Amino acid sequence: MSVPLPPDDGSASARRRGLGRVLGLWSLGPVRYLVVGVGAFLIDIGLLFVLYELVGIPLAVSTPVAFLLSFAITFLMQRAFAFESGGRLVSSAVRYGLLVAANTVATTLIVTAGAAWGLPWEFAKVIAVASTTVWNYFAYRYWIFRPSSAS
Repeated sequence: MSVPLPPDDGSASARRRGLGRVLGLWSLGPVRYLVVGVGAFLIDIGLLFVLYELVGIPLAVSTPVAFLLSFAITFLMQRAFAFESGGRLVSSAVRYGLLVAANTVATTLIVTAGAAWGLPWEFAKVIAVASTTVWNYFAYRYWIFRPSSAS
C-alpha cells in the first residue's frame, strides 16, 4: 500500500532549480577558487588570532607562521578542488613555494606596516588578503596548476 504524495506546488521544483544554480556555480573555477580561499582565510586569521592574541607571539612572527600553515592547506585544496589539477605534484609545489615566498613577504609587510600606522592588525590582514587574492588566482591558473597541454 502506498501513501499518496501531496500535489507538487512548485516549491520542490524551485528548490531543485536553486540547487542546480548553486551546483552550476561550483563548476566555475573562479567560484571554487574563492570558496577554497575563504576557507583558507578563516584558517589563516584563526591561527593568527591564536598565535598573537592568545599565545602572545609577536605579530611579525605570528603573521608568517599562520600564513605559511594556511598556504600548505590551500595548495592541496586548490589543487584538488578549485583547479582539479592532475599535473606533476613536484613541479606545481616548487612554483607554489615561490609564490608563497612572495606572498609571505607581501603579507608580512602589509600587516606589520598597517599595524605600525595604527590600523588594527585584523584590518591590515584583510587588506593583505585582498591584495594577494587577485594575483594568486592568475598565478594558480596559468602558472602553478596550468593545464597539462601548456606544460
